[in-house]
Amino acid sequence: MRSFSNLWFWIALAVMWSSASHWVLGVPYDMVLRARRNGGQIEQDLEDLVRINTNRLLYIANVSGLWMLALGCFLLTTLCVLGFVYRVEFAQALFLLGFPMSLVGLISLSTARLIQHEMSQGEQLRARLTRHRLYVQMTGVISIFVTALWGMYQNLSVGPLGG
Repeated sequence: MRSFSNLWFWIALAVMWSSASHWVLGVPYDMVLRARRNGGQIEQDLEDLVRINTNRLLYIANVSGLWMLALGCFLLTTLCVLGFVYRVEFAQALFLLGFPMSLVGLISLSTARLIQHEMSQGEQLRARLTRHRLYVQMTGVISIFVTALWGMYQNLSVGPLGG
């Protein structure tokens, strides 16, 4: 179960972060750009989609957020212990995929709460979505960097030249 030397792991990592930065609170980012350029019906559609997705996200968080938090912490702790204490490389890889995405989930929840609290529309909504995308991209860059460093370390230490 060598994860960091497997091309599919790196493809999955790239696709995961590409999708995370393209879908901003469930809305494709090109729709935000089109709403900025054209306005009108496209902007109304954007506001409707964001309203639907934020209401859905906040409803799920209010109804089962505590259980999801507990389950997520349990899974991430299990992966962390299996991966970094017991040296299971597959668990390390899953942790390096899952932990940053849990941060993206928290960023999304925070942004959804701000949008609902401010009742954002128009330029304010587009700015909030753009800022959210920037935070997700910064999280992705740091995550990819850390994952690449750890993956290179694992490949060098387990490979033919390493221990």
